[in-house]
Amino acid sequence: MSNEELRTAADAVLARLVGDPTGRARLREDQWRAIEALVADHRRALVVQRTGWGKSAVYFVATALLRERGSGPTVIVSPLLALMRNQVDAAARAGIHARTINSSNTEEWETVQAEVAAGEVDVLLVSPERLNNPDFRDQVLPRLAAATGLLVVDEAHCISDWGHDFRPDYRRLRTMLADLPQGVPVLATTATANARVTADVAEQLGTDGGSGGGTDALVLRGPLDRESLSLSVLQLPDAAHRLAWLADHLDDLPGSGIIYTLTVAAAEEVTAYLRHCGHTVASYTGKTENVDRQQAEEDLLANRVKALVATSALGMGFDKPDLGFVVHLGSPSSPIAYYQQVGRAGRGVEHAEVLLLPGKEDEAIWRYFASLAFPPEEQVRRTLDALAQAGRPLSLPALEPLVELRRSRLETMLKVLDVDGAVHRVKGGWISTGEPWIYDTERYVWVAKQREAEQQAMRDYATTTGCRMEFLRRQLDDEGAAPCGRCDNCAGARFSDKVSGDALDAAKGELGRPGADVEPRRMWPTGLAAVGIDLKGRIPAGEQAAAGRALGRLSDIGWGNRLRPMLAPQAPDGPVPDDVAKAVVEVLADWAKGPGGWAAGAPDAQPRPVGVVTMASASKPRLIQSLGARIAEVGRLPFLGSIEYAAGADTARVPRSNSAQRLRALDGALVVPPELSSALAAVEGPVLLVDDLTETGWTLAMAARLLRRAGAKGVLPLVLAVQG
Repeated sequence: MSNEELRTAADAVLARLVGDPTGRARLREDQWRAIEALVADHRRALVVQRTGWGKSAVYFVATALLRERGSGPTVIVSPLLALMRNQVDAAARAGIHARTINSSNTEEWETVQAEVAAGEVDVLLVSPERLNNPDFRDQVLPRLAAATGLLVVDEAHCISDWGHDFRPDYRRLRTMLADLPQGVPVLATTATANARVTADVAEQLGTDGGSGGGTDALVLRGPLDRESLSLSVLQLPDAAHRLAWLADHLDDLPGSGIIYTLTVAAAEEVTAYLRHCGHTVASYTGKTENVDRQQAEEDLLANRVKALVATSALGMGFDKPDLGFVVHLGSPSSPIAYYQQVGRAGRGVEHAEVLLLPGKEDEAIWRYFASLAFPPEEQVRRTLDALAQAGRPLSLPALEPLVELRRSRLETMLKVLDVDGAVHRVKGGWISTGEPWIYDTERYVWVAKQREAEQQAMRDYATTTGCRMEFLRRQLDDEGAAPCGRCDNCAGARFSDKVSGDALDAAKGELGRPGADVEPRRMWPTGLAAVGIDLKGRIPAGEQAAAGRALGRLSDIGWGNRLRPMLAPQAPDGPVPDDVAKAVVEVLADWAKGPGGWAAGAPDAQPRPVGVVTMASASKPRLIQSLGARIAEVGRLPFLGSIEYAAGADTARVPRSNSAQRLRALDGALVVPPELSSALAAVEGPVLLVDDLTETGWTLAMAARLLRRAGAKGVLPLVLAVQG
């Protein structure tokens, strides 16, 4: 087949893909160049093009043409389930049979693998996590690599730890690339990569842009301007004004869209408030059940909701061409991440609004996520030593008590070490390979500096008087970036900062409403024997805390903004402020009247508290003691005393890492003094246990165990804030 005939066939597939009955659809020139490289020349290609450019058309058209020539199925590595659902539907329009293997369809894996083996599948979408699942990696992946006709790495910026969304599972692609037969084409695509990320992705995939190494790759990088997007920033005084603005102006925004928040708590707050104001919205976060996520996506696609209030869980891969707006309630820490999210809007419409409403809490949230970066060398070495000394595979629950890392951070670190060859994932957990490993200090330092530079860029974006689209394009090293003529700085502000009194009052009421649940610990963490603690299984009912209450979450945009600076490690200690004490009393009143409360007529009423106990504190003793005293005074309850630190206990640092390490530090560090024991023996009923902050819940659990053993008939935790 000549190149002219191939181009004609490619355009015909495109027409089916986009649903053009006239057959007049034509590929863009760079789309055709990529398809030609893949199908005719069997080359490797890296395509960096703006969201909505049509990268998926490249691999679907290439798949159809390669399958007609007898090639094996296309394997697409995709990071998100939303992307997979969109891709399966899009493939069907072009007559391409696509199937997926991911965490949400485990019951279908055997059937899918059988269909692939029988040649019935044209496209197999695989989540990157599958690439290092032992069974998949050792049994399925080799056969898949041998039969693959085209390998596609979608959202390829995830390969690079320079990028905003690094995922170590993607590094496993090196193994698959090495196992591909000679001449199998490879396509990597992304919309969000600056020059450094592009170079790193090219290196990871063995696509060096034709600069050597024998890969003869094609790199296609296009302009990133989105002519449909009108960018704006609106500076408002506080969280209440931002919520009120949304309530007043949401219906003025075109079509339906997405409201991004930085935390799950904020997404839930905003959703509740907007629904209260009569808007049809739904939340979409990492905590949303898969079936609810799918329903929310479908509702937005069908315009049954005005907006989804979402975290970054709704990001790459969600495809709604007529999405009319994207609003950020809080600023992402990276202009590249920001551009990727706003790129959801305006794909198939002439005009879409993009609005950033930055908040005072943004930088505290940035600092929290920055704390989850690759661990220091000491912690990495400790993990490697633990695996080497074990002499057998260690699961994450078994390894966690031996190292000072939370499970999610530990797993991410192990995946990086796996790619580096220092550890290996097998059935039953992880093992040490014994191979030498070097901590790449220079790289990690540079990555950290890159993150700091990105944060400064977002501060600059919010305050620049220049063109905002040009600013973002320059951050992505987009050559030819020039003023767009559409943003608020180019064309004038389109949004007023005025809000109605009613909306502002309602927002203040919503954000000022105190109260958050504190879930008690019911089970001891696994592996405590490894750190010398003889506790396991379910915490006995007679040693548990009851469900408790907090004034707020540190991650929310209501009380979180008030409590965050007050509870910061460097904040001075002092008596509880009057407004905070008053709000805590409101929490107590609501608690008493609600389910499981102690007020007359409360559903499932429980015994009334008979006293107040405070927690020991090395950093905020005056705050906690004054809070306990105020609660005792208002509630007309006796102040029974305080749990104290044992003599010689190290109060300087209780690690806020994983559960086992935290319990090891707490074991024996807290005591019930004799005078408190005597006071507990003299009362009949539960006690309020007062503290400033709970993060893991283990301090409250250990304190409750001590109090129950000392004679307390029940323990009701009451804290100022929940971390998270």
